Amino acid sequence: MPPDLLVLSASNGENLALSERFVAAAHARGMGAEVLDLTTLSLPLYNPRTHAEAGLPAAVVPLSETLGAAPRWVICAPEYNGSLPPVLTSAIAWLSVQGEGFRSLFNGRPVAIATHSGGPGVEVLAVLRIQLAHLGAHVVGRQLSSSRNNPAKDSSIDDIVHRLQRMDLIQP
Repeated sequence: MPPDLLVLSASNGENLALSERFVAAAHARGMGAEVLDLTTLSLPLYNPRTHAEAGLPAAVVPLSETLGAAPRWVICAPEYNGSLPPVLTSAIAWLSVQGEGFRSLFNGRPVAIATHSGGPGVEVLAVLRIQLAHLGAHVVGRQLSSSRNNPAKDSSIDDIVHRLQRMDLIQP
């Protein structure tokens, strides 16, 4: 049975630990939840030439199926040079070129965004919100920004999970 909430981690460090905290908060609310660590996938950097010559990498279809089965997501991503980490950018690019349309996997899906970054992480959250909204996702208004000097509060994580729990996937 697919989880009620899938938490994507775009790093194997602090954002993976943050992802586990979201899973724990979901479990405390009686939701099924799992972490999907994007750093463990054999997903090459998206390149249109590679796509045209070799097609989709083998990891894209199971990734798409896993994401498609979960009605709600949280994405935990560090800020890389004022933007998204390459592993997340590449995954989104591969996912948007497969299926019926580039928005098909994201359209109508409730998604929350969070970061643990070296600084405030406001740029990664802004860029991610814009991209997800463009893809048709329903991005939760509250987001979570944390760092070594500003650790994530359990109450904030719980509030975001609670908001997601009340949202449903809008089927096309």
